[in-house]
Amino acid sequence: MKRLTYISKASDLTTEQLNNIAEVSIVNNQRDNITGVLLYLNGIFFQVIEGEEEPIDLLYRKILVDDRHTDILCLKTECDVSERIFPSWAMKTINLNQETGVLLQPVKTLLQTVTESHRILERYTQPSITEIVRCGVNPLTIAPRAIEKVIFFSDIVSFSTFTEKLPINEVVALVNHYLTIGSNLISAHGGVVNKFMGDGIMASFNKEQVDAAIEAGLAILKALYFLRQSTHVESPLSLLHTGIGLSYGTVIEGNMGSTMKMDYTLLGDAVNVAARLETLTRQLPWALIMSENVKCHAQTSWPFVSLCKHHAKGKQERIDVYSLDFEFVHTVPTEIVKSIQTFK
Repeated sequence: MKRLTYISKASDLTTEQLNNIAEVSIVNNQRDNITGVLLYLNGIFFQVIEGEEEPIDLLYRKILVDDRHTDILCLKTECDVSERIFPSWAMKTINLNQETGVLLQPVKTLLQTVTESHRILERYTQPSITEIVRCGVNPLTIAPRAIEKVIFFSDIVSFSTFTEKLPINEVVALVNHYLTIGSNLISAHGGVVNKFMGDGIMASFNKEQVDAAIEAGLAILKALYFLRQSTHVESPLSLLHTGIGLSYGTVIEGNMGSTMKMDYTLLGDAVNVAARLETLTRQLPWALIMSENVKCHAQTSWPFVSLCKHHAKGKQERIDVYSLDFEFVHTVPTEIVKSIQTFK
């Protein structure tokens, strides 16, 4: 058997609606031989469901798309369960808002604390892991695999100069502003932000999303272009530039780390190449540089510009690289750095 425990944010429910959920759940669960308990407290659902694996998975898929609650997070997935915890409850529903007693207060406090703690941890966890956990899968059980991806690297131009010239709070505000723009646009185009690295972003797109990855890069450059045009010259945002590197290839996706700390990440040549191409934006007058594989797998007729062959650290042979002929992609790296260095 299988047992799932999850929490979620419930929509505003009346007592009548909660009772209706309980009645329908009991009928359906008796039919599917599912048992469990549902606790409701101040807009929080805490539910445990147990039964045979197939009906449990089917029920949880329905739960994930139920619009009566949001922000669903699976706390625990137990497989090969030999004994039920709630054998006589098709679905015991308890509205803790209506319950009183000295012993119930610690339970209420515990539920609120668990919920708040997990919401905080979600903010520090990469979205791909959050989604895996949300779907009821333990990320630690996922075996590494080889997979084709589009890898996206970007960071702030001349960030070290900003850190030297600006107070700490302004440096943090600048980085947060940049990471917000980047992560929002990457996500909007279907990509996944794998990690923040100081002032940089590492993201990935599925192999069929090459054009979406290019569009995300252009959207970020365009957003920064208009930000610089609309920001007062005394603001460091008026000098916020980025470099972006895109590559395509086979990477290893999976759990990497030690007994102390694990990271669900991507490794491989495509990751290294994207990072090296991003650094080329400091040498060449282009804010977005991509590998030949990216160009070849794109379906859109982009205005590609050949930048000839360049040496990428870690590669024995020079590689062909490309950019796109758009005004906001053109840069003059030395002028950008000079402007930042003279900023007051």
